[in-house]
Amino acid sequence: MKKLDGKLLLIGFLAGVTAVFLVMAASGQPSLSALFYAASALPVLIVGLRWGNVATITAIVTAAVIGAVAVSPLFSVAMAIFTLLPAGWIAHLASLARPAGEIGGPDHLLAWYPLSDILMHLCALVTLGCVFLGAMIGYDAELVGTMVDAMMQALQNEQPGFAMQQTASLKSSLLLTLPIVQGAMWVLLLFTAYYIATRIVSASGHGLRPREDIPSALRMNRNTPFIFLIGLIACFIGGIPALVGATVCGTFGAGFLLSGFASLHQRTRGREWRVPALILAYMAAAMTLPAIFIVILGLIDTRRTVALTPPRQGDGQNP
Repeated sequence: MKKLDGKLLLIGFLAGVTAVFLVMAASGQPSLSALFYAASALPVLIVGLRWGNVATITAIVTAAVIGAVAVSPLFSVAMAIFTLLPAGWIAHLASLARPAGEIGGPDHLLAWYPLSDILMHLCALVTLGCVFLGAMIGYDAELVGTMVDAMMQALQNEQPGFAMQQTASLKSSLLLTLPIVQGAMWVLLLFTAYYIATRIVSASGHGLRPREDIPSALRMNRNTPFIFLIGLIACFIGGIPALVGATVCGTFGAGFLLSGFASLHQRTRGREWRVPALILAYMAAAMTLPAIFIVILGLIDTRRTVALTPPRQGDGQNP
């Protein structure tokens, strides 16, 4: 049995403390809460990508214990499920490698866990987190109706001439829109945190996983369109299946949005009009219809790209 490395435990402990501070900062700054929550995944991702599973587990356990003691056990569970565990899991997957000969490649190279599968796992974990959060707060039509009524009442108090019209249709549309937006935004934020963490670790020169060419490697797994289709069908069933389906559409739709942009980056390489075209695409993606076209591009271009690198002395990949 291997002896635990005190240095790894200390690094994991410090990462866990940093993650808790960031989550608490999110509670104190509502306007920046989403950014602080997503940033709380960075310490876990960095230690996982640089030092491996022991440091990752230590960071998650430390953050969970401090959160339970300082705030509440429910706060700790929500933080772990919604942020820390997804970050730890994708950091673990990103550190997996095996001889390329096992998958039909050259025997002298290492094959790393595909980025497409990492993104698929991230979408699935965020889906589970959003469903858990919805169950925890009792998300349903009645809760959405109460929120809309309170919002309309506040608007009427500020503007006495404001007329409340078509609140029923607004409640109905928000019931499915909120899970879609919440799931999509969280996938985008967590993947951004993963990308930043990989850049930080690569800059240090000690990362377990080699730096990949994102435009060519970032695609969704070939099985994910079927999951997206199931979620889309569930939206028309109604009740709890519709809420879960909307969450799936949001999370996996965000995955296809990311892969669509990556495909767009690759397709425009070497073109003189590349920069203005990409700027226009990112600006247009803030609107629904252009974003749907990018999602369709991601749906069309699905693949499973495996990064191959020569092994080096001191590689710490997990078996």
